[in-house]
Amino acid sequence: MTNPGKNPTDPRCGCDEGSKLLSRRSVLRAALAAAAAGTTAYAVGDVSTQVSFAGTGWNGETLVVLSLHGGFDGLSAVVPAADGAYYAARPNIAVPRSTLLGLDQTFGLHPAMAPLVPLWRNGTFGVVHAVGQADPTRSHFAAMERMELAAPGTSVRTGWIDRTIGSLGTGSVLNGVGIGTSQPMAFSGPATETTMSSLEGFSIIGPGDDRAKWHSVLRRMHTGARPEVAQPAGTLLTAMEDVARLSGTATGPAGGAVYPATDLGRALRQAAVLKKSGAPVQVIALDYGDWDMHAGLGRAEGGWMRDKLTELSSALAAFATDLGSSFASTTLVTLSEFGRRVAENASGGLDHGHGNAVLLLGGGVVGGRVHGAWPGLAPERLVDGDLAGTTDYRSIIGEVLQKRCGAGSLSSIFPGFGGGQLGVVRQR
Repeated sequence: MTNPGKNPTDPRCGCDEGSKLLSRRSVLRAALAAAAAGTTAYAVGDVSTQVSFAGTGWNGETLVVLSLHGGFDGLSAVVPAADGAYYAARPNIAVPRSTLLGLDQTFGLHPAMAPLVPLWRNGTFGVVHAVGQADPTRSHFAAMERMELAAPGTSVRTGWIDRTIGSLGTGSVLNGVGIGTSQPMAFSGPATETTMSSLEGFSIIGPGDDRAKWHSVLRRMHTGARPEVAQPAGTLLTAMEDVARLSGTATGPAGGAVYPATDLGRALRQAAVLKKSGAPVQVIALDYGDWDMHAGLGRAEGGWMRDKLTELSSALAAFATDLGSSFASTTLVTLSEFGRRVAENASGGLDHGHGNAVLLLGGGVVGGRVHGAWPGLAPERLVDGDLAGTTDYRSIIGEVLQKRCGAGSLSSIFPGFGGGQLGVVRQR
């Protein structure tokens, strides 16, 4: 789900990857990836379901992965106020220390993140700073691909979410759900995942009284067909029937939650419906783009970054409220392909960088603090002008999978990775 207001790669940045992004991250590509893995993907319109039957079970925890595509500037969101080099490098766009929220000895939150302060104070919203990849690149597409495959230095071409569902899943078509207009590369592979633009639109015939009749007809049409045709068709129909039941019983947001009337707000509201339904949803993947702020990032009191952080924070706070008791068994993690340069550029923006901030939200999160080893922003501490990545993002995801989602060894999910844990979540 990419914000339609701008391309995920803003034209002002001079990148030539924006026009390729949606086509490469399409249902067709997912189908080809599945075929290459010796499995089957079935797609009709905005509906896609990959088919396999494996896994060990579900413990009730749901991981929500919110991808902040375009290159999220973690230094604007979670400001290293005690690091004088931050203010020296950003004389025009730095967030004033006097405006920061939840300030500790080193960090404070951007004032636009006020909706999340209650969660920060009650310990269910936290941050890991200086997060990076083992093989960094400033190419949007290459960085996204490496992050979603999560197997650097290997020949593995399946996605890390697909491998997670393969090891933990129950075989349900709702174990892995993507809400948006494109199939995440992290879903590539043989496990069972379903992608939809919305719960209401998850149909090949549209809403109406004839849906059950059409499903019956389509099932009969595929009776006796070859397995490579009948199996994905049957799985797709099962997915649509399951989602139709959930959509038909869904009520409005609980607890007085008010989502922003944006793509992100609608996607998180749908994610909450799925979680609260009790369906065995293990991983939900969402996209929220438009973070590529090469020019006109703005100041703390207004502008592009403030508007984006306001929407993000309001949507996340509404999601937490709407979940109610289900918040206790939900962990949301934000990921972005890379961060931004430490120093502002001549256009009042920031070019592609490396180290970044990861936001965590959920009942099991050890919040109210910034985790990770802070390397500092002094020139000699930077990596080619960028914040160093002292924590591999796989350490964060791996800890959530092991402590919250019931994963054992991570060797099949993150091959070749032996990173430790930071203490970002509590044992379930």
